[in-house]
Amino acid sequence: MPDSEKVRTDGPKTTHELRRLLQQAELVYDRESVESAIEKLAKRLTDRLEGTAPLVLCVMQGGLMFTGKIMSMLPLDAEFDYIHATRYRDGTRGDALEWLAYPKKPLRSRTVLLLDDILDQGYTLEAIEQYCREQGASEVISAVLLEKRHARPRASIHSEYVALEVDDRYVFGCGMDYKGQFRHLDSVYAISD
Repeated sequence: MPDSEKVRTDGPKTTHELRRLLQQAELVYDRESVESAIEKLAKRLTDRLEGTAPLVLCVMQGGLMFTGKIMSMLPLDAEFDYIHATRYRDGTRGDALEWLAYPKKPLRSRTVLLLDDILDQGYTLEAIEQYCREQGASEVISAVLLEKRHARPRASIHSEYVALEVDDRYVFGCGMDYKGQFRHLDSVYAISD
């Protein structure tokens, strides 16, 4: 059986199914729009972080592409690490929070900048912020690539630094996945209704 036809158990089963899903998806933000929004956000963050020597934490896995794009635009004295907590586990619905990795660098007395892919209901980001404060961070700032607009219940967290907004739809690309697939796409897509 060719690699492209091997069966997957966590999402679309073949390369053909992946292509069909992507062809049927709606383009929400193209690469140029995403990059332009990240550049504008980076300028705001650089102004906000001036003089702080921030510790930048990539929220894995979704925040990886966003972090990769923005990190060269942040202050020169920034340090980078990552944290990994998830509610989705390659699924499409959130569940109980699972901690997979903690930062290696100490957070005590640091300004911590959390970079994540999307703020939906905010429970994961809220838990990560709380962890950072418990570790002694002097300040925790969050920035997200996308924030969903909806009226569903939310955690108490609100990110002041948002690159783009999106309607309450299932989106993927730019770090966000659909059943473990499509994180690597440079544009944001929505699943067709």
